[in-house]
Amino acid sequence: MKKAVVVFSGGVDSVCAVSFLKSQYELYGITFSYGQKANTEIAAARSFAKKLGLKQHKIVDIGFMKDLYDDSNVLTSTKGNIPSKFEYSIVVPIRNAVFLSISSAWAFTLNASLVVYGAHTGDKHYPDCRPAFAKKLEGALNQGEIDGINSKLRKSIKIWSPYREGLSKSDLLKSGMKILGDSIFKTWSCYSNKKYHCGICESCNNRKTAFQKAGITDKTKYLK
Repeated sequence: MKKAVVVFSGGVDSVCAVSFLKSQYELYGITFSYGQKANTEIAAARSFAKKLGLKQHKIVDIGFMKDLYDDSNVLTSTKGNIPSKFEYSIVVPIRNAVFLSISSAWAFTLNASLVVYGAHTGDKHYPDCRPAFAKKLEGALNQGEIDGINSKLRKSIKIWSPYREGLSKSDLLKSGMKILGDSIFKTWSCYSNKKYHCGICESCNNRKTAFQKAGITDKTKYLK
């Protein structure tokens, strides 16, 4: 079976992306600890890696990025409030480029043909979620290994996302429910680091809306 490396946050998007691809690929998950406030998602990633039977799951500490990011965004900074709807303060500078570059290094090592992240059509506000970005990064990474690819020592990679397939968050939820059932409600989307989802941040609101659009009763525990 072909191999794929998945940026696996423990959030509903990456978990459902794995569910979507599970029958087609041998899956390797990589979770990043980058200084995010919502480090609860790492525990969720561990749990779902086992539940979904990932071939391997690595948790990679790149916490030094928090110092580099300084106060550029509210997800890693101790300053600023997390908004309830999209504001550019939520955007962590080229976060996906960092994640996908590291994931691609592992993919080239494994001779995997696919590198996956959970960006979907609702992520249009985030430049590093758009298909145009994914295509250009894919080209650059393959160019960086072109001699290995041409000599058959490496496989070329494709960066895959639900966005590139035209899939929405609610599409992902419908797919994920078929595999995961009610355990899908234990994925972690919240930008805060509380016992339960806060229910008021932008990510929680997007989660609520997606379940509603998918026609799925949302059993996630929210504080509000």
